[in-house]
Amino acid sequence: MKEAPLGDGCFDIAVIGAGVVGAAAARRLALEGARVAILDKAADPLDGASKGNSAILHTGFDAPVGSLEQRCVAEGRRLFLENRERLGLPLHETGALVLAWTGDEEARLDSLIAQAHENGVTDAVRLSRAEILEREPGLSERVVAGFHVPGEHIIDPWTTPLAYIAQALAHGAEFFPGCEVLFGRRDTDCWRLKTSRGELTTRATVNCGGLYGDIVEKRLLGHSEMTIKPRKGQFVVFDKAASRLLHSIILPVPTERTKGVVLCRTIFGNVLVGPTAEEQESRADASVDTATLHLLRAKAVEMVPEMANCEVTATYAGIRPASDRKEYRIVAKPEQTYVNLGGIRSTGLSGALGLAEHLLAAHGDAVGAASLSSPPTMEPEPVRLQHLSDYHERDWARQGNGGIVCHCEKVTRRDIEAALDGPLPPRSFAGLKRQTRVCMGRCQGFYCLAAVAALTRGRLDEPMTQEASPQDQRDTADGA
Repeated sequence: MKEAPLGDGCFDIAVIGAGVVGAAAARRLALEGARVAILDKAADPLDGASKGNSAILHTGFDAPVGSLEQRCVAEGRRLFLENRERLGLPLHETGALVLAWTGDEEARLDSLIAQAHENGVTDAVRLSRAEILEREPGLSERVVAGFHVPGEHIIDPWTTPLAYIAQALAHGAEFFPGCEVLFGRRDTDCWRLKTSRGELTTRATVNCGGLYGDIVEKRLLGHSEMTIKPRKGQFVVFDKAASRLLHSIILPVPTERTKGVVLCRTIFGNVLVGPTAEEQESRADASVDTATLHLLRAKAVEMVPEMANCEVTATYAGIRPASDRKEYRIVAKPEQTYVNLGGIRSTGLSGALGLAEHLLAAHGDAVGAASLSSPPTMEPEPVRLQHLSDYHERDWARQGNGGIVCHCEKVTRRDIEAALDGPLPPRSFAGLKRQTRVCMGRCQGFYCLAAVAALTRGRLDEPMTQEASPQDQRDTADGA
């Protein structure tokens, strides 16, 4: 029997991938007037590379001067700050310290500051060892020198892209989860995408497939102009009590290959250290290993000695969609109404809104921007998702919240119900955790799992009695 087509008629643009880049692209295109379809093979958004990162809003101070990445990160940061109130997104202003721990690292500081100034981050300023220890008295006295970047802050890595998708939906976009693109062909004036849920017709296609972006491109074009080289980064998350030990984001002097290991607070009130940079073949293996986690913990203690007295409450790994070249890989085929936003690596959260602007400004012809279904929106609909910041008022402090279900993370019954009844109702336990942080605290669900299972009965694709085994809990502890 022939499957029913997805959606009603032909979409203007299909965005493949519901990570942060796809979310930002779908939002921008919907605000421009496009009828957008968002397709993702996972049950919930952010199930790929976007679920595991350090959640820093970067300035782009250390990006290659004049690069597309630098421009997108700078513009993405500006747009985030401009839109975050309308999107209900929290921001914790911390600033960052780039620290040298050896004489060789100190010798590279002046060139890094000059690079930051050339990238427009003119408030980056050199600090003496005494000035650094005055700002962060908990740091090891081994620190040699460093500089301050005031504009680096921490944000919510999950609510941010979810808000982008929610705003796209408020402006007519449609979301198709569990919808893997298997094949595509372009006829005279449209694409016909064969998916695991049926066929979808669209005039233009934007590939934001992240870790699978090259595979998606091969399925659509028959070949790919890039190769994804998965790079795993493991993280260790310390208990919330550790947050009193530092205030700034602690950044290393970057190398040619990696930004290095970061020590910082999270918007959720914890402290994380990571990531590693491990090349691997697998696009899905986000496992962690004990030896590496011990090394990361030791690195944190080396930088802030009192961290030795703080407990580790979670570990996780993210996989970055690095490619065969160290740069953003944007492929535009105007004659085929196709664009690939690929190879975004570690700056996707900061650069996503900038990438979406670049998509329209530089490749509007490839997405048919001149003939969209509706005129651009002048006043976007505000979005109000339940934010998860420990540095802002939460629902547990308000009246009528139904009581606290998860005491470690202070998640209320109303938090959970708002997610289940919201614009992007989670279809999996992992998706619910990313929307509420339920079961992600110190006890990892030991005390509240039964209550959460009862609240979600009949609402998730797989009942939690089957899904939330101890191993699944470890596998889905995918954030700070």
